[in-house]
Amino acid sequence: MVSNNSKRTARRALVAGAIALGAVTLSAGPAMAEPINIPGVGTFDLPAGVTVPPEVAQLLPPAPENVPTTPVASFAAPYSSVGQRAADAAQSKIGAPYVYGAAGPNSFDCSGLVQWAFKQAGLDVPRTSYEQASAGTPVDINALAPGDVVSFYGGSHTGIYIGGGNIVHASTSSQPVKIAPLNSMPVDGARRF
Repeated sequence: MVSNNSKRTARRALVAGAIALGAVTLSAGPAMAEPINIPGVGTFDLPAGVTVPPEVAQLLPPAPENVPTTPVASFAAPYSSVGQRAADAAQSKIGAPYVYGAAGPNSFDCSGLVQWAFKQAGLDVPRTSYEQASAGTPVDINALAPGDVVSFYGGSHTGIYIGGGNIVHASTSSQPVKIAPLNSMPVDGARRF
């Protein structure tokens, strides 16, 4: 006697095989389930938008009539700003060594980290901390967003704001790239690129 679990496993394998062999193709779209009956195998719920080749379709029962459909809200991928992408790139280098004049990809000085991170986000920014402190658009410290470039010590040091009152920066030769509180150094200003 064959158990129900064995039958279910066999049915799933047949459906998976049909999909893998291209007998059923799935298109991107809303994930509304529609029942499909495969003779000798069983009924399965497949996402709406399933394309079945004619040779397989003739084996299937006709589609039910007058089935109400509910519109599905379209899904848009979350938007990621250039600043957020730069902040993420800079954070990926936490622990990298500080080397004066280095701009990555394995070691950095403060402005080199900022320049490298923005390049990963698809934007060219100036190379030195003083140039970074005067480029872009000024931003009030109380309105910082992830990716804003924060200047310290009169413009001689820069870091990237990552949110939560923190920056990521390459601080000094004795410290690797790290996260630090925004208020751990005297803030000179901030810029948004």
